[in-house]
Amino acid sequence: MTTTFKQQTQLSEKNPIMTNLSMGFALSVQPISDQTITTDTNELVAGEVKVPVQDGELPAYQALPASGDSFPVVLVVPEVFGVHEHIKDICRRFAKLGYWAIAVELFARQGDTSQLKEIDEIRKVVRQVPDAQVFSDLDATVAWAAASGKGDVKRLGITGFCWGGRIVWLYAAHNPHLKAGVAWYGRLVGEATDLQPKHPVDIAASLKVPVLGLYGEADAGIPVSTVETFREALKAAQGNPSEIIVYPDAPHAFYADYRPNYRPEPAKDGWQRLQNWFKKYGVA
Repeated sequence: MTTTFKQQTQLSEKNPIMTNLSMGFALSVQPISDQTITTDTNELVAGEVKVPVQDGELPAYQALPASGDSFPVVLVVPEVFGVHEHIKDICRRFAKLGYWAIAVELFARQGDTSQLKEIDEIRKVVRQVPDAQVFSDLDATVAWAAASGKGDVKRLGITGFCWGGRIVWLYAAHNPHLKAGVAWYGRLVGEATDLQPKHPVDIAASLKVPVLGLYGEADAGIPVSTVETFREALKAAQGNPSEIIVYPDAPHAFYADYRPNYRPEPAKDGWQRLQNWFKKYGVA
C-alpha cells in the first residue's frame, strides 16, 4: 500500500510538533568523551531557526559565515539522537569552511529523541518517521534557503550520519538537483515497510547524484557483506560516479568524537574526503 504524505503525518498527530531544539548532548549518549570537539562561533552566524514546512514549522540549527552571501548550502542529517550538540558542532565546522549548513529536526512530529535515555525508546520514535515526510521536509529546507538570498542552492550538498547516512542515499535519488552527498555509515539494506518502502540498495541502479559512502569494517550493525553488495549494485549502474570507502577496524559512528566509538584517523580522513568530494562535484 502506498501512503501519502498527509496520511503519514497524521500518524503522529497525537504528538505536537517540537518547537525548539534541545540544548547540549542527547541524554542517551552521556557521559561525553573527553575527545569531544567544540567549534567556536567566532565570525559565524550560528543558532536556532524555524523552517516552514508543509504542516507548520520545524526547529533547525544553522551556521554560516558572518560576512558574505551566496554560500554553498549543506543539509546535515542527524543520527537517531536528533539535532543535539554534536550535529550543531558539525554545522559550525562547515560554516568555518565557508558553507551554510542547516540541520533540521526531522523527528519533531514524532518526539524529541535527544531527551530519551534508552535506545529502544529512541528506535520506537524513529520507526514512526516516514521517508516521504523526511524528503518533503528537506525539500522545504532547500526552498527556504533559496528564498533567503543567503545561500546558493545551485551548489547544494547533503551529508548525514547513521540514520542520516541512509537518508543521504535516498534523498540523492529523490532530488536530482543535488550536486553531491556524503553518507557516513548509513544502513544500506532492510525490510520494506509502508513508512520506509525503499532502502539504498533498492535505488542504486537509478542513482545519478554522486554520493560518497564512508563505512567502518568493524561496524557490527552494518556488515561489510552488505556494503560490498551495495558497492556492486552501484558499479552495475551506468554512469554512476558514487564511491564507497571502508576503513579497516573502524566501528560504527567512528566520526562521533563525543562517543567511545570515535576513531581520530578515519574521522580526519573522512572529513577531508568529504571536502574534496564537495569541491569535485560543485558544492564548494
